Amino acid sequence: MKQTLLAVFGGRSTEHEVSCKSVVNIVKNINKDKYDVVLVGITKEGEWLLADSLDDVVSGTWYQSSTKACLLPDAKLKSLMLRDADGNISFRRIDVIFPALHGKNGEDGTIQGLFEMAQIPYVGCGVLASAVSMDKLYTKIICNGPLKEIGVRQAAYVPVVGKEIEDMDECVRRVEAAFAYPVFVKPSNAGSSCGVTKAHNREELVSGLRKAYEVDCKILVEETITGREVECAVYKDTDGEIKASGVGEIKAAADFYDYDAKYNNPQSETDTDPDISDEDRELIRKAAKVVFKAVDGFSLSRIDFFLTEDGPVFNELNTLPGFTAISMYPMLWEVKGVEKAKLVQDLIDTAFTRPTTM
Repeated sequence: MKQTLLAVFGGRSTEHEVSCKSVVNIVKNINKDKYDVVLVGITKEGEWLLADSLDDVVSGTWYQSSTKACLLPDAKLKSLMLRDADGNISFRRIDVIFPALHGKNGEDGTIQGLFEMAQIPYVGCGVLASAVSMDKLYTKIICNGPLKEIGVRQAAYVPVVGKEIEDMDECVRRVEAAFAYPVFVKPSNAGSSCGVTKAHNREELVSGLRKAYEVDCKILVEETITGREVECAVYKDTDGEIKASGVGEIKAAADFYDYDAKYNNPQSETDTDPDISDEDRELIRKAAKVVFKAVDGFSLSRIDFFLTEDGPVFNELNTLPGFTAISMYPMLWEVKGVEKAKLVQDLIDTAFTRPTTM
């Protein structure tokens, strides 16, 4: 008997469009002999709508759907409530959820909390791991000790939190006392490099802080690390073993790998077998597993580093990494012999091993 899988996409996030691409790539690789797939898209305004097909997702016609959807927190019902244009209400029992959501309200523990309340198995990290990993400041605090133990450092930073930004002169003074230009200015809670700028002088720093503050009230100003941008995919299997893929390299067409360079610049490239020493490759893989374990990761994550002349420097981790046709996470496993269909099935299988939803 088939199970019903709910695939959730879109979301109130700056990565809304990426999520819509990810869900297409995921659902195309779901075994339809095992699962009936229900597609629910969340608009940028937070409206939940039933999408009739992947074609509707690709074309964008799902935004005009007349059927509203609501995942109920009721742990006994474990259901999606649907309301059609005539106001008729029906319920659809859900067996497992595959969220294809990136960024705020999708990768930060909020929707994971809803899944937990409904007691429905779901793919991906839990509430705690999602929340702390989405917040760059707390990721750094949590991972600092475990990384030091294996000899891997992370970029030095100056935090700017809340109303501190109202005293811009003091913010600038703190940054300039810590670092020479250029520096990177990052919202603490944002995905896919949204709101990130590189400041080469005081004017650009002020502009970057204001831009980052539009995305989040916590900001990190980081030293510039000169190195290659590399990534490692992590997967925790159904036996609880944490596995790391090979190491991939990002070759950004822009000055740095911002949102536009990732998804809109065809000259940006990914290399799934870069020329890296065996020593650095293994240290990156080891560090990726250390970071994943430190945040209490589950199911999957992608861990990002800079590879410098002095070795790898931890950058950040993504608990629901992109799953588009050009995303590094599925590509890194594919070169290890794990085809997308098997990877998707393996990830679905992990959902049923989460203790809180058994």
